[in-house]
Amino acid sequence: DSVDHPDIQKRKIKGTEFYFVKRSIAGQSTRGILSKLILDAILEFRWPKSMRWDLGHLRWVRPIRSILCLFDGHPVEGSLSIDAESDGNVKKIISFSNKTSGHRFLAPDPFTVKAFDDYQKKMRSAFVMINSEERRRLIAQKTELLAKDLGLSSGANEQLLEENAGLVEWPIVLVGSFEKVFLSLPNEVLVTSMQRHQKYFPLYEQNGSLAPRFVMVANLKTDDDGAAIVAGNERVLRARLFDAKFFWDSDRKVSLLDHAEQLGEITFHARLGSLSDKVDRLVKLSRKIARSVPKANMDFVKHAALLCKADLVTEMVGEFPELQGVMGRHYALHQGEKPAVAQAIAEHYGPIGPRDTCPSAPNSVPLALADKIDALVGMFGISERPTGSKDPYALRRAALGVIRLILENDLRLPLAELINASHGGYKDGLLCQLKETSSSLIDFVLDRLKGHLRESGYGHDVINAAFGVSEEDDLWRLVARTKALKDFLKSSAGTDLLSAYIRASNIVRIEEKADGIVYDVEANPESLVQPEELFLFERLISFKCEV
Repeated sequence: DSVDHPDIQKRKIKGTEFYFVKRSIAGQSTRGILSKLILDAILEFRWPKSMRWDLGHLRWVRPIRSILCLFDGHPVEGSLSIDAESDGNVKKIISFSNKTSGHRFLAPDPFTVKAFDDYQKKMRSAFVMINSEERRRLIAQKTELLAKDLGLSSGANEQLLEENAGLVEWPIVLVGSFEKVFLSLPNEVLVTSMQRHQKYFPLYEQNGSLAPRFVMVANLKTDDDGAAIVAGNERVLRARLFDAKFFWDSDRKVSLLDHAEQLGEITFHARLGSLSDKVDRLVKLSRKIARSVPKANMDFVKHAALLCKADLVTEMVGEFPELQGVMGRHYALHQGEKPAVAQAIAEHYGPIGPRDTCPSAPNSVPLALADKIDALVGMFGISERPTGSKDPYALRRAALGVIRLILENDLRLPLAELINASHGGYKDGLLCQLKETSSSLIDFVLDRLKGHLRESGYGHDVINAAFGVSEEDDLWRLVARTKALKDFLKSSAGTDLLSAYIRASNIVRIEEKADGIVYDVEANPESLVQPEELFLFERLISFKCEV
């Protein structure tokens, strides 16, 4: 609180005063501080999802039953307390120890551990494979072998491999089957039922079509070689597929246009109207965008916009929300819609993430852009903007989608014009005026574009220079300018110009310090006398105007 404190020292460096604090902190033994460090790690670690147990207040990803903690071959002293909710006086104490246990069913008895090698060996003997990479590798190898024995193949799915490796301690890989009648369902329905809901690996015929077989990963070795486990999993999958087939048959009895009539009953946002209102806006905005997309068909784009949200009221999407858009394509094709219309319906949500394929079909791009711009304008128009790490409406993802759609399809679409058109589509108007919404939204998208360019290998200095020349809302031109500047600075001419600029900046900085003035105002042509000064000024002004 005071610069006169004995621990604070003052020192002047190049005319500037700096304050330093020097303290001597004595070292402590590792064993003496481990207990607190471990408890802090447990209590302060934040999981995406956590739980409580034993009527306690402590929240963690899973119930903590024991804490194995050794240092130099000996247990570390320490304990974790869990307060009960009833009266606050009853406590459950979990003490640090040198004991643990293995597989819950195959080897539940506790055992003592002396060191990590001993721990690893005894855990394997207790049917626990502690290395997740080893589990992942074993699951992948056995899945391929089982598929090969059946004359089939398994589609490589790294995410599913990682998920299964994290769900089991002692992987037991088994094969199951389902009735061929279910192969009449769209592949996406079958794969979603198996992969996302049951964590199974679908198997494929040599021609790439789905086979009525799947691989599952159990966590239990049984005397019947897994026969009961396979039968139980087949029964669960069969029930899911029976439901899916019922939904598939039922949904196709109603046209997408009839489904779309129910969208008025679904709220898009309490302050932004229903999904039916959103569809009306998408029809207008996507047609406007289509004028700037080569080979886009206005009628196809309009019809796709009318139908793009219809599958949200179907029973199939109600059961499998991740299939929105995908089922719309299947239903559209079933009722005889043009393939280009069906494709636009399926792709209008994309790109969903940075690794997702970006739509490129002429009739898909306008609708995908319109869907994201409508959401951005609506949310910014009611001041529902991302704050910090919170982004409940996935607006950052939508902005990156807009960026990718424009850049990867080489489109010239000024953002202000699109925002203006979208803003006018909200019948009841928005809380924020057009100018405010447009300005903040353009800044938001440009910030995402800067991040996108940094990830693509462009330096901060190049990006800031390219974006700082003037107000710009043409993403294509901004990226072209950034690329041109990067290429120029790599050339000999760019190196020479940069050297000259640095020298001139240093001269100005020295003069500013000497005169006590910051020279950051516009140049005054009337003060220029020498022909060289006048020539340089004229050339600089001409470049500025061209930019």
